[in-house]
Amino acid sequence: MSPRALFLGFALLTGCTERPSFDPATVNATPIGKGLPRDFLLGTSTSSHQIEGGNENDWAAWERSSYPDGTPHIRDRSVSGPAADSWNRFDEDIALMKRLGSNAYRFGIEWSRLEPTPGAWNTEAAERYRQWAHTLRAQGIEPMVTLHHFTLPTWVAASGGWENPANLDAFERFSGKVAELLGADVDWWCTINEPNVQAVFGYMDGVWPPGKQDTVATAHVIANLLEAHARAARQLRTHDTVDADGDGKATLIGLVHHVRVFQAASGSSADMAIAGLTDDFFNESITHALRTGHLSLFVPGSISLERDIADLRGSSDYLGINYYTRDHVRQDTSPSFSHKYVPTRYDTNDLGWELYPEGLYLFLKRYKALGLPLVVTENGMDDRTGERRPYYLRSHLYAVERAVAEGVPVKGYFHWSLLDNFEWAEGYEPRFGLFRVDRSSAELTRQATPAVETFREAARNLGLTPTP
Repeated sequence: MSPRALFLGFALLTGCTERPSFDPATVNATPIGKGLPRDFLLGTSTSSHQIEGGNENDWAAWERSSYPDGTPHIRDRSVSGPAADSWNRFDEDIALMKRLGSNAYRFGIEWSRLEPTPGAWNTEAAERYRQWAHTLRAQGIEPMVTLHHFTLPTWVAASGGWENPANLDAFERFSGKVAELLGADVDWWCTINEPNVQAVFGYMDGVWPPGKQDTVATAHVIANLLEAHARAARQLRTHDTVDADGDGKATLIGLVHHVRVFQAASGSSADMAIAGLTDDFFNESITHALRTGHLSLFVPGSISLERDIADLRGSSDYLGINYYTRDHVRQDTSPSFSHKYVPTRYDTNDLGWELYPEGLYLFLKRYKALGLPLVVTENGMDDRTGERRPYYLRSHLYAVERAVAEGVPVKGYFHWSLLDNFEWAEGYEPRFGLFRVDRSSAELTRQATPAVETFREAARNLGLTPTP
């Protein structure tokens, strides 16, 4: 077990880990948004494949196929298809952002649209993305652009995807071209979204493309994704030289890291050690690598990787944090030695994820030690009625404000998501949008959920001006 994992397990065992508990009455009484700095980014987050529609990439191919036993890859048997049709309805979506009062929007660039075959650049698609970024800035909405959000062009996937080091060269070239394309309007960049999630789901659990169950490949993919981040950061700084918002910085570059609280199921030394080990692998190894330039991954009898990654140290101007939930962990005989579950006494969203806003506060406090600004790049819940999302949003913004009040440099909060979307292996049943997308309508009509008013309240208290 790594020294970090031993420390984390010992901290849990001895009760050294902080366990705050938010009082709902206090959360509801707090004028949400007033405790945030005036230059705070308050926005929503999306990804290209989940909302644009019409993409042809490795995920689209995965959606159309099944596991060897005939079970479809997508739980509700859907395919992304038109998604929310944002490729054709972007003006409608900007109107929704203005209605919220948001001053920022995180969206993805679809590599397969811009480079459908090696070296072939789609100028029409490029111009549309350029216009999106330009329009957002003209409307007073800071664009934050994600270069890679899980999907790959089919030609990249066919040549080995993130296992093939040659594809790092292709992604580096792509990053430079996007920087040239959008740099006049974009300062905030996300390079890689959730490398830990992509590696675990795609290469350990086998429930995302390419559908492998190979722990060695899992570790190497995490390492390659971190190298891809470092290379992209170098290209962005080289080719985006325009300070679009006048703050003296042409680029603000971050990797987006998915974090989860792993709570030991009991006080047994085995459960405590496994919780520490799981936390170290999933939460801590990537931030340690960003800080030091050295990636260390360890799972007993399964994964052991040590790798120095060129230019990784110092590659990030901020850390993006995607936070949703807490898992309870007990020891078992799986490849990760852990079973994750939620006790029945805890409230969950409609996907069964525990509602635990205190976890966001804990991670913001924890990652203050990195010495980097922090941005909550995703946070949201599957709520198919829409009735519980207002408190979820309010309680997680409360967590942010509490961290800010204690000196944590949090620079933004992006709610997941602006719209209901294609939720990867779960399909269309989950509803994460502040705005519902009516899939029974050919127009894919956008409908406000109750949380829209909660977001508007936060925007007004921050000094922003939502439209009627």
